Amino acid sequence: MTIDLKPEQQRVIDLAVKSGAYQNPGEVLDQAFEIIREQLELEDWMTGQRAVVAAHIEKGFRQAERGELMDGDAAIEILRKRRAERLKSQE
Repeated sequence: MTIDLKPEQQRVIDLAVKSGAYQNPGEVLDQAFEIIREQLELEDWMTGQRAVVAAHIEKGFRQAERGELMDGDAAIEILRKRRAERLKSQE
């Protein structure tokens, strides 16, 4: 297959290889495709979880209306812990 790149696309690939982070243009494209694949999987997950996420958001709005708010730093820490636990369970 032959693909014609726009000049800006070629420039980005060239810069990535020149940076030393990639050995050749193929590695740059492999990484780009991996990122796209991950994004598509995330979109699929989000679509499948739409109702659950909406319910959580609604619950949060009701809590906020009642004045049941949480400090931002504490919320971020809880999210970090949840993420770490989720990543650990995927190993």
